Amino acid sequence: MGFLTTKIMQRTAVFVTFGGLVTSLITTFLPLWKTMNSDLNEMENWFSGLWHTCLYTEEVGIQCKAYESILGLPMDLQISRVLMSVSIGTGGLALLAAFPGLEGVETCSGKPGLKRRFLIVGGVLSWVSGLTTLAPVSFVAYTTVVDFWDEGFPDVMPRWEYGEAMFSGWFGGLALVVGGTLFFIAVCMGDFDQRPPSVPNSPQVTHRTKHYMKTEVL
Repeated sequence: MGFLTTKIMQRTAVFVTFGGLVTSLITTFLPLWKTMNSDLNEMENWFSGLWHTCLYTEEVGIQCKAYESILGLPMDLQISRVLMSVSIGTGGLALLAAFPGLEGVETCSGKPGLKRRFLIVGGVLSWVSGLTTLAPVSFVAYTTVVDFWDEGFPDVMPRWEYGEAMFSGWFGGLALVVGGTLFFIAVCMGDFDQRPPSVPNSPQVTHRTKHYMKTEVL
């Protein structure tokens, strides 16, 4: 495909990585990781996130309150806070590292080897960012399922369920992993474009040509 050039692949990797980073950033601060609705009072909806919990009622609207103690949080939320912070940091570093390696950027112009290394570092950091997004979201999802099916809780007690932020977190993490993969594909495409052309007048080709000429004369 002529339109699928190394430059287009690099721009696509940046676009996908940036989209995944923004999605992960929004997911980190959304209070919609878990949701709960009480059968006793259907007018109340509870929402829980990494930083605060919210209550929605038709009379008052939505009211949010930050967690009072970090150490008092469940272990899954504590770990998720750390990993999502790492994800945002490494995702931002991935874009900063990959930018000098893009074609058309004058930074490090004339140094294809250095540009190639910048793209590789950007791809690795994007992978790390994606994995540190997928891990906490999947961990919270696992603990939510375990608590939901825990037979020790009475049936009348409301239980937490998946919120919209869980799905946006999975999408953002996958986008970051795909973006990192596209960076490596762009590096491979660049290596393929810079390969030395085959020389038709090489000694081996010349020797074979002479051999064929002798055979024709005989």
